[in-house]
Amino acid sequence: MKLVSICHRTTYRYGKPVAFGEHRMMLRPLQAFDQQIVSSDLTISPEPSLLRHIQDAAGACVGVARFEGLSDTLTFESKVRLNHIVADPLDLEDASALVGQPFYDPEEQPELAASLRRRHADEGQVEAFAKSFLHGHGATRVSSLLSDMTHAIRADFAYALRLHGAPQTPAETLALRTGSCRDFAVLMMEAARSLGLAARFVSGYVYSGSAKAGRTGGGHTHAWTRVFVPGCGWVDFDPTNGIVGNTDLIRVAVVSDPRMALPLYGSYDGEPEDALGMDVAVDISVESEAEVQPLPFLRVARAG
Repeated sequence: MKLVSICHRTTYRYGKPVAFGEHRMMLRPLQAFDQQIVSSDLTISPEPSLLRHIQDAAGACVGVARFEGLSDTLTFESKVRLNHIVADPLDLEDASALVGQPFYDPEEQPELAASLRRRHADEGQVEAFAKSFLHGHGATRVSSLLSDMTHAIRADFAYALRLHGAPQTPAETLALRTGSCRDFAVLMMEAARSLGLAARFVSGYVYSGSAKAGRTGGGHTHAWTRVFVPGCGWVDFDPTNGIVGNTDLIRVAVVSDPRMALPLYGSYDGEPEDALGMDVAVDISVESEAEVQPLPFLRVARAG
């Protein structure tokens, strides 16, 4: 278990004092069994007249800020400390989870529907890419295919930092053989869906748990994919870094569509030329590391 500290600071600069509309921020990591928040602090300057937190449709924590008055800068600084626990993500995989066979229980289908639906039309390139990871000698396990795809994107595609704009379509990423972390995440998400697997887009942070790790995509927000693996539940796959599982990955939002995972957005009242730019800095450090102790035996009382 690692105690991880995250500082995420965003500053908007304007050529003259302007009024601000509502801003919404998705900066607080999700609370889960493998990432447990110890403390969090959100500082906004100028101070908003209203600050509330809500839970969105996907379960993420969203801050809502409203402002009065004028300013030529607007700064958001989120500081979070959390315990990050890494575990084997595939040790419970169902041995019968083979590509080409039914994956999910019918009762799971309604919950997974949005994560099964493909969002990008293409001429078969994405499905052909996904099927290229099938083992020619026989049935392919779901975990093997997804792991091979994760490592192949890491090895065969060139990473290009691109902080703004929507993700490329999967067909564009396949044609260009280059992209940002969110481009690779969308490609893998759509490739998994083309095989009938439920997949989601993840927005969060990546850090280097060791000096040798050298993670790509650090210093700002990061994106990767989660796939629902039979027997294991939702498992993280980061094709930018070739990570299978949650090692060095901290989730903030997990959504069926990337447009639902914007870290920060809002408006101002002024001319387009008033906006001079935006500065973003993310600093992540590991404060301490400790061996995770097994949970004590729990006696389960049966209902009735």
